[in-house]
Amino acid sequence: MPVDLTPILPYVPVWLMILFRLTGIFVLAPVLGSSTVPRMIKVYLALGLSFAVWPMLWIDPAASSNLAAAVRNLDLWSLGLLVALELLIGYVIGYAASLPLTGMQLGGHVIDQQMGLAAAQLFNPEFDDQTGVTGQLLFMLALALFVAAGGLNVMLHTLAQTFRHVPLGGFASFDQIVTMVVGMITIMFELGLRIAAPILCLMFLVSVGMGFLMRTVPQFNILSVGFAIRILSSLVILMMLVGAIAGAYGNMAGEILGELMRFFEAEPPPLPGPRGIP
Repeated sequence: MPVDLTPILPYVPVWLMILFRLTGIFVLAPVLGSSTVPRMIKVYLALGLSFAVWPMLWIDPAASSNLAAAVRNLDLWSLGLLVALELLIGYVIGYAASLPLTGMQLGGHVIDQQMGLAAAQLFNPEFDDQTGVTGQLLFMLALALFVAAGGLNVMLHTLAQTFRHVPLGGFASFDQIVTMVVGMITIMFELGLRIAAPILCLMFLVSVGMGFLMRTVPQFNILSVGFAIRILSSLVILMMLVGAIAGAYGNMAGEILGELMRFFEAEPPPLPGPRGIP
């Protein structure tokens, strides 16, 4: 006996919009958007999240009213535009979460330029791009801190909270979102500058010292030891400033994620209790 699927057809477009809003974080978000994660795994995760979120939204009174309005006012011709808008919300959240990691990598790139290691490039699968040795090291440090501090939890929680405050198909704050993204990019460049500033100052002092040495002792071949001095001194400073770099990253990441939650009016995620019990 054939199964009649007609009663659920009006709800399929709503589920598609939920699916595409969740899919956006699997493109640009840290860890979830990495090219090292197989595409089929991303598809299964997005489908699993959509099937988990869809029935929960009908239980929530604030979200269920938005879903009911979306069901009544939705037609097939406007589905493509609405799906693109829903995908944009996931893009924004994933992109904002990845900006602190990009700032760490930017600071490492500047440090590599000053150390003379810019020619030693490594492949970064997270961004599908080449980066220097120090940039890759700082990026991996930032990625570990992001996962350990619960960045994935905050990102997914913020995305789930958007269904309560941003109705499906009702996102139209393009000017506000552009302003927010520009502000976050400014914070990213500030993070990169704060990380690279000690090395820049050190390299300036090393260059001045080597210049005085070349003027006072012309017989000394400064080129033979100049690169070694720059690399060794930079490594010493980096080892001394690992804690400060991690603290600067934590502050900037918290500021960006906090701004993201305030923009979407999301509540902070609940803190775990003893032994990981909420």
